[in-house]
Amino acid sequence: MPTVTVAEVVRADGVPIYSVLSDMAAFPRFMKNVQSVSVVERGEGFTHSQWVVKLQGATFKWTERDDFFPDEGRITYRQIEGDLKTFEGYWQLEPVSEGTRVILQTTFEFGMPMLASLLNPVAKLALRDNAKAMIRAIGDQVAKSF
Repeated sequence: MPTVTVAEVVRADGVPIYSVLSDMAAFPRFMKNVQSVSVVERGEGFTHSQWVVKLQGATFKWTERDDFFPDEGRITYRQIEGDLKTFEGYWQLEPVSEGTRVILQTTFEFGMPMLASLLNPVAKLALRDNAKAMIRAIGDQVAKSF
C-alpha cells in the first residue's frame, strides 16, 4: 500500500497546534480542499467523523475513527467506511528549536489492483500536496487564534 509522509515545521508550541488539529469539524473553514467534516460520535479519547474532501477534481467521502493521544502529541485515524479500500494514518507533533514539527502520514489503497500502477503515483502526489496545504493552513490558523 502506498504511504505518504509530510513533515513541516510550524512556528508555534504544540499545545495550540494540537488544539486546532483535534477540532476537525472546523477544518472546512480554513482548508480549501476539505468541504465538510461532521463528528457523528464522540467518546472517551475518540471520535467518528464523516469527511468530504475534493482532490484533483474528484470528491472523496468517508467515515473515520480518530483516536486522540494529547500527551503524546498524536492523533491516529482509520477509515471505517468510505470510498477507498484503506485510508489510515496519523498526525504527530514533535518539538523542535524553531517550534513544532507537524507530521501527517497517510496510507491508502484504492482496492483496484489492475489500476494501482496508474492511480497510485497520481494519488500520492495529490495527497502530498494536500497534506502540505493542510499543515500550512493549521499553522496559519494557530497564528490567528493563539
